[in-house]
Amino acid sequence: MNSADLQTLAKRSRFMRETGFALLFASGILTLFLFIPLAPGKIVSAPITIATSTPPDAFAQVPIEAKAAIVYDLALGETLYAKNADAQLPLASLTKLLTVYAALTELSPTTPVTIPTEAIRLDGPHAFSAGQIFTLSDLARLTLVASLNDGAAAIAHATALRENRSEYEALAGAAAALELSQTYAVNGSGLDETTAVSGGYGSARDLARLAGALVEKSPDIAAATTQSSAQAVSAGGTSFKVKNTDPIVGTIPRLLLSKTGFTDLAGGNLVLVFDAGINHPIAVVVLGSSVKARFTDGTKLINAALAHFAGVESL
Repeated sequence: MNSADLQTLAKRSRFMRETGFALLFASGILTLFLFIPLAPGKIVSAPITIATSTPPDAFAQVPIEAKAAIVYDLALGETLYAKNADAQLPLASLTKLLTVYAALTELSPTTPVTIPTEAIRLDGPHAFSAGQIFTLSDLARLTLVASLNDGAAAIAHATALRENRSEYEALAGAAAALELSQTYAVNGSGLDETTAVSGGYGSARDLARLAGALVEKSPDIAAATTQSSAQAVSAGGTSFKVKNTDPIVGTIPRLLLSKTGFTDLAGGNLVLVFDAGINHPIAVVVLGSSVKARFTDGTKLINAALAHFAGVESL
C-alpha cells in the first residue's frame, strides 16, 4: 500500500471517530430531553387558602342555676345544649305531662273524667270538688295550666281504671312506650311522697322528648299551656278559670307548650317547647333550679337557642 493510500485510510478513520463522537453527543442530549422533565417557565403559584369559619357557640356564655338542663331539637333529634342532661332528678309537677300523655293514649279527649274523693284530699294547688265531671280535654287543660294536683290525680285514676291496672303501672307503660329510660312516676301529680321520695323522676332529655310527644299528640291541649289562663265548664255547669303558673309565657315567641314544677325535693323545674321555624319545635328543660331562677334559666336558654339559629353569638 503506497503513501497515498495510507493517507486516505487515515482520513477515513479520523472521520469515523469524529462522526461517532458526534452521534454519542447527540444521543446524550436526546436522553436528557427524554428522561429529565423540562424546567417550567417562570410561573409562580400562589398558595391556595381555603377559607373556613366556625359558627359562634351561642351557649358558651350562658350561666344557669339549674342542676340539669337541655336544649333539644325535636325536629332533628339533636342536642343543642346539655348540662347533666341524663341525670335522673325529681320532676315535681312536670310529672303531670306524663299523666296527661298516658291518658291520651288510652282515652278519647271527650271521655268524661270524675274527680274522686281521694283527689281533693291532696295538697294544693287544687280547684275541684268530689264528683265533678269534665271531659278529659278540659280537665287536662285546666290541670296543666294551673298545675292542679286534684286534676292530675283524677286523670291518672281514670287511666288506670280503663287499663285495669295500678296508676303506677299505667304511667310506667306510657314512659316505656316513649322509651324514656330515666323516667318513672309514683303518682300522677308529682307531689313528694315523703321527705325523701319524689312523686316522679326523670332526666332533662326524657322530659324534652315527652313534651315533644305531647305537643304532637294533642297540640290543642299543649297550646292551652301557652296562655295566661284557661277556662272550662264542668258537666254540671260550673265554670272554672285558672291562672297559668308560668309568668313568662307571654314573652316567648311561637311558644307551643309550657309546664312548671316545684317541690322541696325537686326545686324549681320548667319545660318549654317553642317553634324555631316552620314545624321546627325546640324543647328547653330546666331541672333543679330555684323558684325564680327556673324562669331566668329558661329565658337564657331560649335566647341562646334563637341566637344559635340566627348564626350569632348572642341576641
